[in-house]
Amino acid sequence: MSDALSADAVHLGLDLGTQSARAVAVDGTGRLLGAASRPLTGRRDGVRHEQDPQQWWSALAAACREALTGVDPSRVRGLAVDATSGTVLLADPAGTPLTPGLMYDDRRADAYTDRVNTHGGRVWEKLGYRAMQPSWALPKLLWLLDDLGRPGGRGLPAGTRLLHQADLITWRLAGRQVASDASHALKTGYDLIAERWPEAELDALGVPSALLPDVVRPGTVIGTVCADAAEATGIPAGTPISAGMTDGCAAQIGAGALTPGAWNAVLGTTLVFKGASPHLVRDPGGVVYCHRGPGGSWLPGGASSSGAGVLAHRFPGADLDALTARAAATGSTAVVYPLVGAGGERFPFRAPDAASFVLGEPAGEAEEFHACLLGVALLERLCFDYLDHLGAPVDGPLTFTGGGARNRYWSQLRADVLGRAARLPEQAESALGMAVLAATASGATLEDAAGAMVRVREELRPDPGRTARLLPVYLDFVDALTRRGWLEQAVADHARGKARP
Repeated sequence: MSDALSADAVHLGLDLGTQSARAVAVDGTGRLLGAASRPLTGRRDGVRHEQDPQQWWSALAAACREALTGVDPSRVRGLAVDATSGTVLLADPAGTPLTPGLMYDDRRADAYTDRVNTHGGRVWEKLGYRAMQPSWALPKLLWLLDDLGRPGGRGLPAGTRLLHQADLITWRLAGRQVASDASHALKTGYDLIAERWPEAELDALGVPSALLPDVVRPGTVIGTVCADAAEATGIPAGTPISAGMTDGCAAQIGAGALTPGAWNAVLGTTLVFKGASPHLVRDPGGVVYCHRGPGGSWLPGGASSSGAGVLAHRFPGADLDALTARAAATGSTAVVYPLVGAGGERFPFRAPDAASFVLGEPAGEAEEFHACLLGVALLERLCFDYLDHLGAPVDGPLTFTGGGARNRYWSQLRADVLGRAARLPEQAESALGMAVLAATASGATLEDAAGAMVRVREELRPDPGRTARLLPVYLDFVDALTRRGWLEQAVADHARGKARP
């Protein structure tokens, strides 16, 4: 019998985020044995956001060496890698980058999006998300191909390969190109239902088939660590490499939100939702899309443009713990629509012209701060009502993660507004999710691995009286969004129906 979920086994999770590369070593019971990170730097210029792909490898290799300090190499059973969704580059046949990494939020390919959706719309409709956005990988790939072919460009060298961010790392680890995973390939147009590249649509867009990597489901063993990578990272040569997932899906695994109807709400700068469903969730509004999980389950999700970033914008440099204590004492029901930045909203509705607003009249800094906390909680409830409106299962266990989940008062307020219990894991991060996924290479199922390795610190239960008092505030918020023309009446009606006893 496999010892994958014993204290003797060690699984590695490697995470490439926006600001850092992180590695963790976790045993089969979920005990953290080592962790390390190294910073990443990028370049932003208007809609452009780039990083140096070579830095991804050097940073992650250094983090691996530190995380494995003191770990017996004979105990290491496997690894998996996650990275940011929609980040791509072009590389030569040896895996040397030809271009910078165009990051997940780079929007330079806006002019290519209509063409992508015209030629690929039939496939995107079938997959449930209807249309690609400018920051998705396929429009950026077209921009990269045109950029190389422009006057003064280097042209497209023979054997050029498209790489997702994680693909560069798995290539370096294995010493050769290995298959990409379906999670990272989604935003490049991979057909998750047919499990193949949509050749006719990509051909119409001028994407050479030879450019594209092979693709497998997450969790598939795609190679082993080569000798050169072992020397650079400290990971034993021969360690199995499992196909990973995007960072959001990795965080979902790290939170243990894998049973049908389970959800992980990640409150960071923005609010991101990842859930589990036995069926594909299709969204006529195009704001929810599904990854395919290991074993064939579907992982619907959406990312808001609202979230905890509103606090940094409105209260720069403030002592947030002290403000939270003062805010909790106010009992205020004023509301700030917590939009971050000026780009409009993208979930639970798409409204490029959306802007922040205030309901009520918060008196002073503490009440304004509470209005922001409450605004996030109300928007979170609307997100779940929208998911329910689409037919996504939402009645499973709920987990709160992200930096905002460290504020206990805020987490309790969110549970009260939602009227449902929420779990707070001991540690929930993308790197842990990849360590859990890596455990499947040693024979464990993903559900069993998550059950053994994801530890819950606390469960918050809602106060029914407070839930009832806040329902009218929620409905006023829904009405305000509807009056402004951002929220469809059918969604508002559904939210009202859900609020009835």
